[in-house]
Amino acid sequence: MNGKLYICATPIGNLRDITFRVLDVLKEVDIVAAEDTRNTIKLLNHYDIHSKLISYHKFNEVKVSDEIIDTLKNGFNVAVVSDAGMPCISDPGEVIVKRCIEEKIEVEVIPGPSASLAALAMSGLDTRRFCFEGFLPRQKNNRKALFEELKNEPRTIIIYESPKRLINTMEDILSLLGDRNVSVSREMTKLYEETFRGKVSRAIEYFKMKGAKGEFVLVMEGIKKENLPLGIEYARGQAIKYMSLGVTKKDAVKQAAKDAGIPKREVYDLFKED
Repeated sequence: MNGKLYICATPIGNLRDITFRVLDVLKEVDIVAAEDTRNTIKLLNHYDIHSKLISYHKFNEVKVSDEIIDTLKNGFNVAVVSDAGMPCISDPGEVIVKRCIEEKIEVEVIPGPSASLAALAMSGLDTRRFCFEGFLPRQKNNRKALFEELKNEPRTIIIYESPKRLINTMEDILSLLGDRNVSVSREMTKLYEETFRGKVSRAIEYFKMKGAKGEFVLVMEGIKKENLPLGIEYARGQAIKYMSLGVTKKDAVKQAAKDAGIPKREVYDLFKED
C-alpha cells in the first residue's frame, strides 16, 4: 500500500500556535520534508520530535518531489511543512500535491495558522469577500501590470511583502490605485507584533520614519462601488476576464453585471451568440 502525504500548517511565529494533530503527525511520519531544515529543527526540538528531516524548497521542489513519490509508493508516510503557516500557499508544496493526485496517493491537510487570514481578521476591512495575491512580482513592469488588474477589484486584497520592498509597494499602490485604506501587519504572533491601520499615504510616512523590519502582510481595501467604472463595455471586459479564469458564462455574466452595477440581462445579451 502507498503511504500518505500530510500537508501540515506550522506556527507563523509563536511556537505554541500548533495543533495537537500536527504534532501527532510530525511524530508519526517517516519523513518530514521542510522548506528550511534549520528552522524546522527548532520546532521539532521544542516538541521533542525526532522524525527524519529532508530539504524541500522552491529550488529543488521538482527533483525532491520525485524522491518523495518513490518514498510514498514504498509505503512510508511523509509530512510537508514550510517555514511558517500553510505549505502550498506562497510556499513549496503545490508540486508534490499535484504529483500525488496524479499517482492516486492520498493527501491529507492538517490546518492551522495562516498569516493572511490572521491579518485580514484584524484589519478592520471587509472580510466577506477577499482575494489573496501573495508575494508580488519583483520586476517593475510585471508589478505594474498586476496593479492594473487590481485597479477595479472590489474585494479586499491581501499581499505578502518583504521589509526591503514594503515602501516601494505602498508607493506603487498610492500612485496606481490611489490613497486607499490599508492594514499593515508585521511579525504576527511574535514579541514585536504590530499593525498599522489608515491611509496608504500615512503608512508610507510611518514606516519611512520607523523603518520596516520583519515580515509583512498588507491588507488593502478594494475599489468602492461608487468608484467603479460603469457601463456595458466595462461589464463585457469583466465577464471575459472571469470566463478566462474558468468561471462559467452564467456566473461570469452575473458577477460582471454586479461589478458594473447594471442589469444581468444587459450583459447576458452580449454573449447570446457565443
